[in-house]
This record gives sequence, C-alpha cells and structure tokens, in this order.
Amino acid sequence: MAYAKDNAKLVILGGLVAGTAVDANGIKAFAALPSLDELRGKIIGLINAPATKLAGLLAAPGGQLARVISAYSRKEAA
Repeated sequence: MAYAKDNAKLVILGGLVAGTAVDANGIKAFAALPSLDELRGKIIGLINAPATKLAGLLAAPGGQLARVISAYSRKEAA
C-alpha cells in the first residue's frame, strides 16, 4: 500500500486471497496487519511475561531477607 500512496496512477480495485475475491477495503485491511516477525515477537512476549513475573516473585523474598540481615548486622556493628 505504501507504493500505491507514492504512485497515484496505481489504483487497487481488489484481489484474490486463497481463491476468494477481496475488494479494495479488504486489501487495505490486509496491508494494515502486522508482519509475521511482529506477530512472533508479540507471541513470545506474551509467553515470556508470566515466567518473568514468577521469577521476580520468587526472588523477592530472598532479596528482602538479605537486606534485613544486612541492616541488622550494621545496627549491631554501630
């Protein structure tokens, strides 16, 4: 569709997708879809997000315990 915007002489009337006729609005809708790589990236992000949050939740208590012990040892040293 970017080529069609730059060249006024090109007019898209329709097309065929998997043997089905598609009008100009359908072609514009297909042109607006994200690329395959973008879709793959979104899927990986959706799959990875819960695992990242779970790892953060599991690591948080250990970090908090380490900070409490560190603060306690500094208090005893002073």
